[in-house]
Amino acid sequence: MSTATTTHEAGTGGGTASGPLRGTLWLVWRRHRAALLTGILVTLAACALFSYQRIGLMDFLGGKDAGTEALQEDFRSRFGSAFSSDIQFLQVVPVIVAVFLGAPLISAELERGTLRLVTTQSVGRGRWLAATLALPLTVVVVCTTLLSVVFQWLWTPARSLVVGGDWLSSGPFDVTGPVLVAKTLFLTAVGIALGKLIKRVVPAMLVTAFTAAAVSLVWGEKVRPLLGTAHSTTYPYNGNGPDLASDAVRIDDWVATADGRLFGFSTCVHDAHPDACRAELGIVHRVTEYFSYDQMAGMQWLGTAALLALTALVLAFVVWRARRRPL
Repeated sequence: MSTATTTHEAGTGGGTASGPLRGTLWLVWRRHRAALLTGILVTLAACALFSYQRIGLMDFLGGKDAGTEALQEDFRSRFGSAFSSDIQFLQVVPVIVAVFLGAPLISAELERGTLRLVTTQSVGRGRWLAATLALPLTVVVVCTTLLSVVFQWLWTPARSLVVGGDWLSSGPFDVTGPVLVAKTLFLTAVGIALGKLIKRVVPAMLVTAFTAAAVSLVWGEKVRPLLGTAHSTTYPYNGNGPDLASDAVRIDDWVATADGRLFGFSTCVHDAHPDACRAELGIVHRVTEYFSYDQMAGMQWLGTAALLALTALVLAFVVWRARRRPL
């Protein structure tokens, strides 16, 4: 489609448009339909796969006790690789969307010069910007919500078995509930902003990919563990380990004195006389910190609120930049 044709369609409301997509919305759909259609089709295919996997999973679980070691081994051999692949796919969704939809969204128009021509004809900047942001981000919200909901439907019955029950750092936290939606929106907004600043598609995509990787690292290492307050359980140093629920996530282990002073878990372990070392320090207990499964939803919503607030700030910058600076 030529630039002249694009401009005419934007100004006249798109003569061939039908249904709810008319005018500038239809133009945005036409310009980015390959990426948007691909996202929709991949979403539907993934949801169908998750639904199919749940049939086999529920047949496998039946009324079995998820705490038995034999069941855990059987689960890993039959479903472990499938769940790992599902989680890995969902974890890269925010990055893929940011790189292949967010970064080119505005940078492609700037690089080709179509944006300058369109906004000097019958389409104002505000109208163009509203359509350019609203339609793709709506598709992103709908698709990631579907992926998150359907995968959570699959994962919940086997949550204590999948990736050893580690819902926090092994993937389920980021790909269920509202986090997948919020993280994808945030990284996509970052990609849009970088595209607006860089004004070239390929460099914008590369910088977005590196930025998304850095954000994911900071999120996993620094932010996610701070979204909740860990519980702790204390037990005798030479006693049995902590009796944690199968869906609890163990965070850290310490050794402690009778009055509650904490030392690193390996304290005195490598000493020539470890018993004497512990006696001298007064170490008599072990302490385990953990998150319980009932904390997961609250932690997810807190993280989502932070991501959505950052998304709003980034999009506000994009709007300000587009309205105040030359195209």
